[in-house]
Amino acid sequence: MSLAVVAAETSTESFTQLMDHVAQGFEALGAAILVVGVIWSFVLAALTGRRSGWSTKAYLVLRQAFGGTLLLGLEVLVAADLVRTVAVAPTLDNVLVLGLIVVIRTLLSFSLETEIEGVAPWRRALISGAGTIRRASTSALDSERAQ
Repeated sequence: MSLAVVAAETSTESFTQLMDHVAQGFEALGAAILVVGVIWSFVLAALTGRRSGWSTKAYLVLRQAFGGTLLLGLEVLVAADLVRTVAVAPTLDNVLVLGLIVVIRTLLSFSLETEIEGVAPWRRALISGAGTIRRASTSALDSERAQ
């Protein structure tokens, strides 16, 4: 009987260690995304600046690429926290901290998307997709009526 208990403890420890390594891998990936993304954002802005002059277009490219990088890196880092909390150390304190991280991440993600897109997410449909088609239709119909 004691051999089964020892085997179960060893299995649990190896699973916990594996999940800890998985969480560390997600953290490393998140950090790499942030570093490479920031560098790539500046490269894109420099290319845009060389092609069309150092105008607001280059700034907008930098801002959009950097914002997208932040959003992607944040998602991966939250995944690392989720794996660590659920699989490695599922204590009440860790779950509460994870909940706080998710709330902060949601607010930050909302703010970044609004800043990048220039419009709140629930109003995005009005400026793209079906909203664009509706505006084009309205514009075309209004120009026919004017003639």
